[in-house]
Amino acid sequence: MTETPRTFPADFLFGAATASYQIEGAVNEDGRGPSIWDTFSHTPGRTHNGDTGDVADDHYHRYAADVAIMKELGLQAYRFSFAWPRVQPTGSGEWNQAGFDFYHKLLDELEAAGIKPIATLYHWDLPQALEDQGGWPNRETVYHFETYAAKMAEEFGDRIDTWTTFNEPWCTAFLGYSSGAHAPGRGEPAASLAAMHHLNLAHGLAGRAIRAQNPSAQISYVLNAHVPRVWDPANPLDIAAATLIDGLANRVWFEPVVHGKYPQDVIEATKDITDWSFVHDGDLDLCKGPLDFIGVNYYSSHMVRHNEHPDRSTGADGHGTTQFSCWPGADHVEFMPLVGPRTSMGWNVDPSAFTGHLLRMARDTGMPLIVTENGSAWEDTVSADGRVHDPERTAYIHDHLGAVLDAIDQGADIRGYMVWSFMDNFEWGRGYSKRFGVIRVDYDTQERIWKDSAYYYQAVLRERALVEPDAVTPS
Repeated sequence: MTETPRTFPADFLFGAATASYQIEGAVNEDGRGPSIWDTFSHTPGRTHNGDTGDVADDHYHRYAADVAIMKELGLQAYRFSFAWPRVQPTGSGEWNQAGFDFYHKLLDELEAAGIKPIATLYHWDLPQALEDQGGWPNRETVYHFETYAAKMAEEFGDRIDTWTTFNEPWCTAFLGYSSGAHAPGRGEPAASLAAMHHLNLAHGLAGRAIRAQNPSAQISYVLNAHVPRVWDPANPLDIAAATLIDGLANRVWFEPVVHGKYPQDVIEATKDITDWSFVHDGDLDLCKGPLDFIGVNYYSSHMVRHNEHPDRSTGADGHGTTQFSCWPGADHVEFMPLVGPRTSMGWNVDPSAFTGHLLRMARDTGMPLIVTENGSAWEDTVSADGRVHDPERTAYIHDHLGAVLDAIDQGADIRGYMVWSFMDNFEWGRGYSKRFGVIRVDYDTQERIWKDSAYYYQAVLRERALVEPDAVTPS
C-alpha cells in the first residue's frame, strides 16, 4: 500500500536563494564600486586557489535566462541580495543609476515569471570605502546603512514587499572581524563585538526606514542557525560551554531585536575583551525595530564541550570555525567531531537538529519563521550521459523538508523554504571548489545544467508535498 505524501500548508512559500557577490560578476562594470570581498578575494592566500567573484556566474548579464530557469523549476519566490556598492559605490554620497537599472530589470523578469522577490539589503559586500573608515565596528556605518535602506525602499518599495536587512550577521561580525576568515579579514575580538551591536542597531534603524517608505512592508532578519549539542549532558561544564556558544551564536542576535536586551552570560564572558560601551542609551529600544518574521539559515549542527587546556587544543567543528577567535570570550570551549555523514564542506547532516532549532526559535522569539537557506555541497560531477546525479543532495533536501514538516506539526509557524542555492557560485573563502546549487554552473562556459536534485525540487514544488526521491524521474 502506497502512503499518501505529507503535504505543505496551502500558503507555504517555496523558493531559492542567492547572494550578489556570489553570482553577479561584473565587478568593474557600470559604475559599481569595490566591496570588502573584492579586496579580500584579491589578497593572496585569502581564498581557495585565489578565486574571486570577478565573473562568478555572470548573472549580471545572464539574469533573464536565469529567471527563465527559476520559472521552469517552479519557484514561487526568489531571495536575492542587492550589492550595496553597485547602487552606491562608496557607501555614502552619490547613487549609481546603472545599479538601480540592473535590479529593475531583474525585477521585471521576476514579475513576468510570477516569482515573488525577497530582497536582502546586505549579504556581506560592504563598500570598501566604508571599511576604510572603520567598517562595522565604526558606529557611523550604522547611519550610512540606514540611509541606504531608505533609498532602496524609495526606489523599489512599490515592487518589493518583503525585505531582509542582514544575512547572517554572525558571519559579518565574528568571521569578518574576530577570526579574519571572511572579509575584511581582521582579527580583533573587541571590534567584532562592537560590529555585532552595530549590526543589530542597523537592523532596527533600517527596518524603520523601510516602513517609513512602505508601512505594509514585511521586515525580516536572517540568522544562521547554530545548534551546539552537548558532548556530555551529565557534565555541567559541557552544558555551560554549549550555553555560551548558543549565546554568542543565537541569543546575541535575536534577543536584542525581539526582546531589547543582550544575554547577561555573554556580557560576563566577554568582560575582559570589552566594556560594552558601544551600547549607548536608547540603543536597545532602537534594535527592536519592525520585525515580521525571522529568517533561519540551517546547514548542520555542532558538538561542544568544556576545554580544560585551551592553550593546547583547538578542536574542530567542521563548519569553518576551527579557531576560537571566531567566538570572542569562548576560549575554554572545544568543538568536537560531528555526528552523522559529512558533506564536502565537512559539515554534518543532522535533520533532527533542524527541527529542534526551528521549534526553539519559534518558542523563544514568538515570531513566524521562513527557512531562508538550507542546502548542502557535494562532489558533483557531470556523468557520461551529460547529467549531474547528486543523490546525496536530493536526500538532504528531502530529509530537511521533512524536518520542517515535523516542526510545523509540533506547532512552529513556518511560512516558507528557500533552498540554497539556486545555482553553484563563488563560495566565499572556498572559492569555486564547493558546489551548493541545484543548478550546476560550468565556470568555463557559463552553461547551466539541471542536477537531479533540481528535478526533485521541481516535483516537490509541483506536488506541494514531500515527494519520495525514488518517485522522481529526471526529465
